[in-house]
Amino acid sequence: MQRKNNILISPRSGMAMIMAIIVIVIMATIMALSMALTAKTSKRTIDMYLYEQSILLSKSATEYALLRIAQDGPCTHQNDLNFIQDDIYDINITNRYVYTTIPPGCPASPTTILLTTPEQNGSVIMDVTVSVNLDKNVTTEPIRYFRRTIQKL
Repeated sequence: MQRKNNILISPRSGMAMIMAIIVIVIMATIMALSMALTAKTSKRTIDMYLYEQSILLSKSATEYALLRIAQDGPCTHQNDLNFIQDDIYDINITNRYVYTTIPPGCPASPTTILLTTPEQNGSVIMDVTVSVNLDKNVTTEPIRYFRRTIQKL
């Protein structure tokens, strides 16, 4: 007796192997695209977190500089309020004082600005720069935030 449906001698025996290879190639392509998208998303998330943290640190540094000026008196802190936060952020604060007449103990320009309007007498122009330290390998691109405020003393 002869078998009519022999599995080994089927004309479609090579088709299953070709379809399996095509499915594997499609799945590999989808996985590669998924991995690339995941890497981009995580880098973007880290950069966004560092930038938002820089904004918050600049606001805190402004408050800290005002506290130090209130404690030590005006014209005592020009460029010496620089510090490092968590070994990641470099924070630099530059102060320029605004008066109608230079008070005793204050240096002349460029750190003291003279005005003729009494409304702005006793103010400070604060430049706060927060930058991410690239030596710690937290991010690959530089992140820097600059904030300028005018505060009344």
